[in-house]
Amino acid sequence: MAAERELPTHFSPAELEAPLYQSWLERDYFSANANSEKPPFCIVIPPPNVTGSLHIGHALDHTLQDTLTRRRRMQGYEALWLPGMDHAGIATQNVVEKQLAQQQPPKSRHDLGREEFIKKVWEWKAESGGAILDQMKRLGDSVDWSRERFTMDEGLSRAVLTIFKRLYEKELIYRAERIINWCPRCLTALSDIEVEHSDDAGEFVQVRYGDDQLNITVATTRPETMLGDGAVAVHPDDDRYKHMIGKEVLLPLVNRMIPIIADELVEPEFGTGAVKVTAAHDPNDFEMGRRHNVPMIVIMNEHGVMEGTGTEFDGMDRFDARKAVVARLREMGRVVSEKRPYVHAVGHCSRCDTTVEPRLSMQWFVKVAPLAKAAGDAVRNGLVKIEPEELAPRYFEWVDNMHDWCISRQLWWGHRIPVWYGPNGEVQVVGPDDKAPIGDGWVQDPDVLDTWFSSALWPFSTLGWPDKSADLAKFYPTSVL
Repeated sequence: MAAERELPTHFSPAELEAPLYQSWLERDYFSANANSEKPPFCIVIPPPNVTGSLHIGHALDHTLQDTLTRRRRMQGYEALWLPGMDHAGIATQNVVEKQLAQQQPPKSRHDLGREEFIKKVWEWKAESGGAILDQMKRLGDSVDWSRERFTMDEGLSRAVLTIFKRLYEKELIYRAERIINWCPRCLTALSDIEVEHSDDAGEFVQVRYGDDQLNITVATTRPETMLGDGAVAVHPDDDRYKHMIGKEVLLPLVNRMIPIIADELVEPEFGTGAVKVTAAHDPNDFEMGRRHNVPMIVIMNEHGVMEGTGTEFDGMDRFDARKAVVARLREMGRVVSEKRPYVHAVGHCSRCDTTVEPRLSMQWFVKVAPLAKAAGDAVRNGLVKIEPEELAPRYFEWVDNMHDWCISRQLWWGHRIPVWYGPNGEVQVVGPDDKAPIGDGWVQDPDVLDTWFSSALWPFSTLGWPDKSADLAKFYPTSVL
């Protein structure tokens, strides 16, 4: 007679779930076969950051993906749920830099040098990165661990080099000076998605430019940037200022004469209807500046410190300079009105919460217009279907209003931009099967690519692209996400 087993009074998930999941893995329940004749079903997991950990949103999302995948398996499909991680350029570099700063004596990445620092990041990744993958196992995710990928692994790096060279040769990647989101603490450009806007209490100041012969009042929330003004702009149909268009007005503090220009971007109802044009420190001003040939005057260094203005404010932090500039204008009797607190949306770095500074900078960009049009047309022509259909307008709002994507980051951790510069101004893009140029004066671009440049390739780079792999032939295009 079998021995009686007493039923435990409490259910203990940890005692049951870990051995059960291990038995599933040992029996290879989740591995997909690219040579199977079954119909394919594939989800490649949206890659979580290597620095991340699961939260309730992940738990919900993974439950949905797991349910869809398990259902298709039971229905006789060759189901692949492919796991992996994103190298998370800024976040991962920040983690390792903080560890170095806590050493005695404290160190920076510059103390180690680029190669040694990157080794340290790989060591951190091996020891501490990827906690989220262990959490996925504890959730019971039915992913195919034999196909686990990482955006910095050899295969995905090959895909990055391939697509960069192809886009460059099609003139869809270019290098130019443009206004970008700059973090003065992380010391790198940021994409729009890495900027989080919040309503901050600032000030709204109206300042009188000019002299007794000609003067005009402008309104601004960033008075410190007036030191780099190249013009004052008004709307061409604003009767208050039509007689001033084409004339010059004195810029206070720097005592420089600047033109009054007419541009339809100006909103006559905002403030005084006259705005300062600081083309090197504001995206709208930059566009106006290009239309009207306004000089691009950079007045801050990469740390957000005033520099090169030739005034008493050089050397000041941008926020200290803001107060000092207003105080000095007030002494001069040029402040017409002040409103504080003035609550308005301000961008912050999503990694460190530092206020982002729009900054003119030489960067690499993707020309998105033809790519975005193709993505929009795919839905309009029925090649791709949005579910549910009522969300299609949201998709078009996004895809039809893109601007060129800044893909270069001033970091060390990531896919280094595969461009070499020669001693006589030569530029050479090196693909995965090319040899880098060797010789005196040839140097590689120091920047790395935005993490999303590699993540954007994830649905097919994880399946073996650019090679014609069995996985790519079987499972691409993917079924969900």
